[in-house]
Amino acid sequence: MKAFRNGVSLLAIEIWLPLLLVVLWWTVSEYVNSLYFPPLRVIMEAFAENWLVPDKALSNLVPSLQLIIVAYSLAVVAGIVFGTTLGLVRPLERAVRPIVEAMRAVPGVALLPLFIVLFGIDQPMRILLVAFGAMWPVLLNTLDGVRGVEPTLLDMTRSYRVGRVRRLFQVILKSAGPQIFAGARISLAVTLIIMVVAETVGADGGVGYFLMTAKSEFRISAMWSAMVALGILGYILNIIFRIAERYVLRWHRLQQARLERTS
Repeated sequence: MKAFRNGVSLLAIEIWLPLLLVVLWWTVSEYVNSLYFPPLRVIMEAFAENWLVPDKALSNLVPSLQLIIVAYSLAVVAGIVFGTTLGLVRPLERAVRPIVEAMRAVPGVALLPLFIVLFGIDQPMRILLVAFGAMWPVLLNTLDGVRGVEPTLLDMTRSYRVGRVRRLFQVILKSAGPQIFAGARISLAVTLIIMVVAETVGADGGVGYFLMTAKSEFRISAMWSAMVALGILGYILNIIFRIAERYVLRWHRLQQARLERTS
C-alpha cells in the first residue's frame, strides 16, 4: 500500500506541470486568431481522427515504430561493441579518436543526402541513417564507462583467475552499465529526431511522412496533431526505457543506497 501511494505521489509530481500547460494552451488558443496556430481543441480533433482511428493509426505509427526498434537496437549494440573495444584497446582508441570526434560532430540529419546516394531511398537507408546517427552517445559513454572501471577491481579478477569473457560481462560492462544507459537515453531522443527527418524522403508511411504530407497539403491542424503524437510517442518510449533501466541497474541503486546508509 505504501509503495502504491509513493507511486501515485511520484506520478502526480511528474504530470501536474504538463497538465497545467495543456489547460493554459487550451484556454489561450481559443482566443488566438491565427491560421498557423489553431486552437488546441481543433488539434485534438485532428489527433483523434488521424491517430486514434485504428486503420489510420496503424498506417501512421507502425512504420515509425519498426524503424525505431530496428535502428535503435542496432545503434545500442554497435555503440556498446565499438565503445568497449576502444575502451579496452588504448592504442586503437588513440588511433581512431580523431575520426570518432569528427564523425560525431556531424549531425545525423546532415548525412541524409549521402545515405540516399549510397543506399537509395528505401527502408534500409533510413535504418542505417538513424542507427549511425544514434550510435555515438552510446559509443562515447561506453568508452568512458569502460575506461572508468576501478583498476583494483580488474587486478582482483586477474588474481582470482576470472576468465576474460566473464570479466568482460560481469565486471567491465556491469561497472560501465550506468554510463551505458545514460548514453542510451540520449540515443533514444536522437533516434526520434533522425527518424522524423528520414521519413520525409521516399517513405510511404510513418510520423515523418504524415507530417510532411500535412504540411504540403496545408492541413495545419493535422500537422500539429503529428507533433502531439510524436511527443506522446517519445514520452511512452521514455517510460519503457526507465522501466528497463530500473530493472537492469537494480544492483546499482541498491549499492548506492548501502553507501548512503554507511556514510
